[in-house]
Amino acid sequence: MPPQHTHDFVETYPGLLAEGFDRETDLATLQVYLQKFSSDELMEKLLPRLSPEELEAFFKLLGSTLKKHLSAEEYHLLFIKESPARSRQD
Repeated sequence: MPPQHTHDFVETYPGLLAEGFDRETDLATLQVYLQKFSSDELMEKLLPRLSPEELEAFFKLLGSTLKKHLSAEEYHLLFIKESPARSRQD
């Protein structure tokens, strides 16, 4: 089975990485940063060093962002990687 999670953008993006240049560059830069940030190697080093307050802040930011911008169906398909119908059956 092929992997469900991909990080292709960071490997192929040829453009500028900068904050505040323009919205398109901001979005591309954030996508690159998030894909680099979520690498297994970095997470193995960083996560054990986070304080309980930092963990809580990450959970709140990520959870509220997902809830605000994704429907329940999109959340299940894109983040959880399962169909909403399947999760209700389990």
